[in-house]
Amino acid sequence: MGDVSVPLSCRRVAYLGPPGTFTEEALLSWPDLEFEASIPFPTVEEAILAVQDNLAEKAVVPIENSLEGSVNATLDCLAFEADVFIQAEKVCQVRHCLLVRPGVGLEEVARVISHPQAAAQCRRHLIELLPGVEVEAANSTSEAARRVAESGEPLAALGSALAAELYGLQLLREGMEDHPENRTRFVLLGREKMPPSGRDKTSMVCFIHQDRPGMLLQILQEFAYRYINLSKIESRPTKKSLGEYCFFIDCEGHEEDEVVASALKCLRCKLPRVKLLGSYPAYRED
Repeated sequence: MGDVSVPLSCRRVAYLGPPGTFTEEALLSWPDLEFEASIPFPTVEEAILAVQDNLAEKAVVPIENSLEGSVNATLDCLAFEADVFIQAEKVCQVRHCLLVRPGVGLEEVARVISHPQAAAQCRRHLIELLPGVEVEAANSTSEAARRVAESGEPLAALGSALAAELYGLQLLREGMEDHPENRTRFVLLGREKMPPSGRDKTSMVCFIHQDRPGMLLQILQEFAYRYINLSKIESRPTKKSLGEYCFFIDCEGHEEDEVVASALKCLRCKLPRVKLLGSYPAYRED
């Protein structure tokens, strides 16, 4: 298990629910995270804003998947809505199962309920096993499992083994993901910044004045000049006008490190806004 210890405990932690999601699995297995109560929320945005609104001290949400890329709802909420900080990260292998009510056979399944990310991660297996069967969207894999459990129709859900246990469902197929190395990165969010640990990464959002030639180069130069390694760069719409984008960047180092602090200072001179999403211990596998 990677070293993702968090030196802070909390009374309440929010997560993407309902109970039985892969996010809850990540939360329950997070090393050194102590809490008195876990609170499920129906959407990523609500889980994140629960921290900002003092409904919880921390939140755990997915931020990136190895097959489908970034979780846009998480990025957008962190960039445009919430004033919270990433305090830690954890990478988990995701094993999707096809869940049905006991006694329902594969040939009986009339519809599959799934979170869109889960359905995308299992696209090929769904086509092979259930050709022509409609896939209906749900807010989470656990909600999908609950809906299957409560329905009188022969439905199926893509979800976790934990969801099957919680909702009394049968594992019709395991390993539904198209690629066995399907992994999701989760982040722990809180209201406080984390001190340097010596093995950190920093996440930020860079907003530009306007879309003109060389703007991205001007951003990247500040890291290149200082030999700061970037682990991620991604553009997202700013929600203001068509064609207006901001850049999400992850780099090695802590915001208090001399070279990272220098890069941030120069970026803030060049750009209208740089929003720091957090400096936190980078996930490492043994």
